[in-house]
Amino acid sequence: MLKKVAAINDLSGIGKCSLTVAIPILSALKVQCCPFPTAILSSQTGFSEYTFLDLSNEMKEYSKTWKNLNLNIDTICSGFLGSIDQIDIVRNFIKEYPHAFVIVDPVLGDNGLLYPVFNKDTCSKMRDLVMHSNLITPNVTEACLLLNKKYKKDFTNEDIINMAKDLSKLGPEKVIITGIIRDDMIYNLSYDREKNESFTYGLKYDNYSYSGTGDIFVSIVCGLITNNYDLDFAVKTASDFIYKCISYTSKYENDRNQGVMFEMFLNDLTSIDKKIQI
Repeated sequence: MLKKVAAINDLSGIGKCSLTVAIPILSALKVQCCPFPTAILSSQTGFSEYTFLDLSNEMKEYSKTWKNLNLNIDTICSGFLGSIDQIDIVRNFIKEYPHAFVIVDPVLGDNGLLYPVFNKDTCSKMRDLVMHSNLITPNVTEACLLLNKKYKKDFTNEDIINMAKDLSKLGPEKVIITGIIRDDMIYNLSYDREKNESFTYGLKYDNYSYSGTGDIFVSIVCGLITNNYDLDFAVKTASDFIYKCISYTSKYENDRNQGVMFEMFLNDLTSIDKKIQI
């Protein structure tokens, strides 16, 4: 039987992000993606125009129905949540599946700034959600927001490791801090509290930025962790995949809001391990 992932995120018609990337990537990794939509958008919010349908009320009914069906969920992966109400709904959903491995991508901000749609109350609620997780994947800004720490651009590797350890004290035994830029390199760092080990993996940074790469990263990590791969391998695989996608996409004059051409490399994921038991 394929393992099941409850992918909690929005669905954007245009712009490769959120559920639009989670569904094909988890499928390529031989995991059943069970979409749990939080909102439907005509195009992701980086575009100059978009429609937005909030599904907060429907999420409550959605959750009740899944519970009534006695579904076995192996992994819960939570992404962008547009309101405090949605954070509460997801927290309650997690409590319904005590045996599931829980991944929270605490989407709050970037480049040292909190996203305009959020406030301090959102950060507080997100800390509460993090307490119920096994793995979190903040970027450097989000790590600082969760820790009430002042953001700066020149954190040392030791600083980042200590931040990961402090984040782990909030609840999750595994932490990945993403998007650590130093000179012409970009790094992702993972920390495993049980092993008390950290792993830093870096690639050349060419100053290209595309929407949705964080969602791709988390989806790959989620699929691999669900199929029992170790954390370091998941981080390296996801980093390499995104690097290849960005390198290819940057050859074309694409709007960054369209995202990367990840479809060209899905075969890399389907062939990771021929020995996955089905």
